[in-house]
Amino acid sequence: MSMNIFRLAGDMSHVFSIIVLLLRLRVVKNAAGVSVRTHELFLLVFVTRYLDLFTTFYSIYNSVMKVLYIISTAMIIYTIKVKEPIASTYDRAQDSFLHWKFAVAPTAVVTLITHLIQHGLAFKPMDFLWLFSIYLESIAILPQLIVLQRYREVENLTGNYVFFMGAYRFLYILNW
Repeated sequence: MSMNIFRLAGDMSHVFSIIVLLLRLRVVKNAAGVSVRTHELFLLVFVTRYLDLFTTFYSIYNSVMKVLYIISTAMIIYTIKVKEPIASTYDRAQDSFLHWKFAVAPTAVVTLITHLIQHGLAFKPMDFLWLFSIYLESIAILPQLIVLQRYREVENLTGNYVFFMGAYRFLYILNW
């Protein structure tokens, strides 16, 4: 996997979005306007995509970034769901997108169909999980966008987080 300016900028935008969100949670001590379901989807994306950490070494940078994404996303979920006083400010009623039913399940079906078309009956688990992660990542931000739409008023730091996540995806498109 080669490194270029778009990939580096995309990675830094992603890291910056995570830092912005973690700082927001720590300083404001409030999870209002943040979708934990989006982060559950991203954690599933990262865990299914980065299983190659156990099989293939690309570079120190690549390995560190993969581990950073998994740990920081898990930390965000933990902070919002468990850590007080933040957990008590998380509004489950606003973050009600049925992500397992309307994101994960349909993505798994589409992935299975695509995988069967590409490989026939020769099931390749790593290829399946990687493809699943690509498809799921494309819609993982939906719960967050729905929460923002429901709140109608977006805090600056939450808006910055969403902006940097969008910049990360845009820069990765340019990387390809």
